[in-house]
Amino acid sequence: MTSHELVLCGAALSALSGLPALLLSARSSIGQTVAALLNVLGCCVGAMGVVTFYTCGPVAPLTMPAPIPGIDVTVVMDGLSAFFLVPVLLVCGLASIYGLQYWPQKDGVPNARRVSFFLGLMTAAMVVLVVAGDGLLFLFGWELMAMSALFLVATEDHIAETRKAAWLYIAASHFSTLSAFGIFALLYSQTGSFAFSTIPESTSTAAVLMAVLGLFGFGIKAGLMPMHVWLPGAHAAAPSHVSAVMSGVMIKMGVYGIFRTASFFPEIPLSWGLITLAVGTISAVLGIAFAISQRDIKRLLAYSSIENIGIIVMGLGLALIGRATGHFEWMMLGICGSLLHVWNHALFKSLLFFVAGSVIHSMETRELDVMGGLSRRMPLTATCFVVGAVAICGLPPLNGFVSELMIYVGLFRTIHADTTSLAPAAAFAAPALALVGALAAACFVKVYGIVFLGAARSEQAAHAHESGFAMTSPMLVLAASCVVIGVAPVLLAPLLNQAAMTWAAADASAMGDAAPLQLVNYAPLVPISIIAAILIGLLTVGTIVLLRRVRLAPSGPTWDCGYAAPSARMQYSSSSFAQWIVDLFAWALRPVRHLPKIDTLFPADTPFESHVDDTVLEQGLNPLTRCLTWLFGLSRFLQQGSLQAYLLYILIVVVGLMLWRPTG
Repeated sequence: MTSHELVLCGAALSALSGLPALLLSARSSIGQTVAALLNVLGCCVGAMGVVTFYTCGPVAPLTMPAPIPGIDVTVVMDGLSAFFLVPVLLVCGLASIYGLQYWPQKDGVPNARRVSFFLGLMTAAMVVLVVAGDGLLFLFGWELMAMSALFLVATEDHIAETRKAAWLYIAASHFSTLSAFGIFALLYSQTGSFAFSTIPESTSTAAVLMAVLGLFGFGIKAGLMPMHVWLPGAHAAAPSHVSAVMSGVMIKMGVYGIFRTASFFPEIPLSWGLITLAVGTISAVLGIAFAISQRDIKRLLAYSSIENIGIIVMGLGLALIGRATGHFEWMMLGICGSLLHVWNHALFKSLLFFVAGSVIHSMETRELDVMGGLSRRMPLTATCFVVGAVAICGLPPLNGFVSELMIYVGLFRTIHADTTSLAPAAAFAAPALALVGALAAACFVKVYGIVFLGAARSEQAAHAHESGFAMTSPMLVLAASCVVIGVAPVLLAPLLNQAAMTWAAADASAMGDAAPLQLVNYAPLVPISIIAAILIGLLTVGTIVLLRRVRLAPSGPTWDCGYAAPSARMQYSSSSFAQWIVDLFAWALRPVRHLPKIDTLFPADTPFESHVDDTVLEQGLNPLTRCLTWLFGLSRFLQQGSLQAYLLYILIVVVGLMLWRPTG
């Protein structure tokens, strides 16, 4: 079988995987187990297709008739689509295994059969979307993915907050779909076909509209600021293994859409690259600033996803600047760093959502301030969180460091550009990326300290327990993947080169004479691999020595700073830990504080509360929606329910048309 056929067979298995769960009893563990195994099998078959592509090379596109007469749809596997398929198949397969214990059907958790069915369907939709070679098949996969995710977000639809998050998600998704329709309609107007191809020129009005719609429409799905409003609520409302899929791979479909749209243009204006870089930088900085202010562990991870999508788009912006100015090295450092971060984020963010799910499964709450001291009771979960946190902060020796390093190097190279253009301005994104790394470190130090260190802050935390094998094994696989890429990033060089060549193929002038050569010199990654291996070895030895000393040391209470009777309430809370950073970004976060009112000499206990809402949603979109609702409400008087009134409206329109005289 060819790579196309294997991938499509895998997608079919995943799409049908949820049927056993639907056909059997609502409390049948057999149905859920069979559904998970079928989805895993579908992902494995799809992975065989990817391996076949990389080992045997690309094959001719597969063309099939579409439901619309006279139109065909095309399945194409190229370097870019194969690269995006890998995290989709890995994360979705692991999520199915994880869900067996996290969302067990036998225990009567709400809508477990729905979760099994739509998780498999969303897996198939993303596979079809990525291998689509034309706009029609892409839109089919895109909308199927959007609707599947809607039912997954609304799993606990008896909760009002969940229903609100689901409606907001589907509204944003429809805006994204409408933009995608516009892109492919404009592509058809330029090329006469819905097939993915290069348009004649990049300076036409249609090309500019395609670029705007691509950044806006696909940016909504990716969660770029300020188009991110659906993302925090949806990720928090969905089951944790679904949140891992949504954050790890589903929002990457928006990134894939931006990448694919950029490949339609034969040349890139410099302004497009600078705008893309600016949008990515803003998303990265504000995304992590909002993350550190959250008290809900899943909302915190959701905002952190916005930050990492910003880093990916920063790499793409650098690549576009390189294409626009003819600097081949910038382009390849940007695109390869961006593509590698797609993989890296899929690994460590899915890992962190799995860890969050493990904590929530044991604690039955998402609130950080009622956790604490969990590293003693959930040591494996705590260790996996450390791996994910180090990786997401871009620290060596794990995978996040490698991709961010490539983007750093590319941004610093722009300093030496011709000063007659605006290209050197891209270098200002480098300190912003450094700021993002520092804020990410503060954010995840806060989470680890509040959740896993200190004393238990509640009865739930005091009686927490480690999760079972079905939940911990996917976490270990992802943690090991983060370590392997961090230690040996050079192993991914051929895959990155092939994906980069596919993306850059539209711009022959940028490729120049380097097309048959290796696009990026990965020799500098070899010493990085050696250093990473040494660091991991030292950390392993140090951890073993420390554990032995801890095991032999006498046990006793934590130092109490001189207090006679310390309590868990004396520990830092989530809000107090982040207060100085929240105050630093108060101009964007707009924190809300409900201060106690003291009006007597001996006041009673009064509450104090502070929280950070989504500024764009609460102070931008919601007021605009209320204003539009009021304006549209003014037109209700036109609909009187009177036949005479409607005939009068028709008469007015007809008379107006008779009096109208078109010019020319």
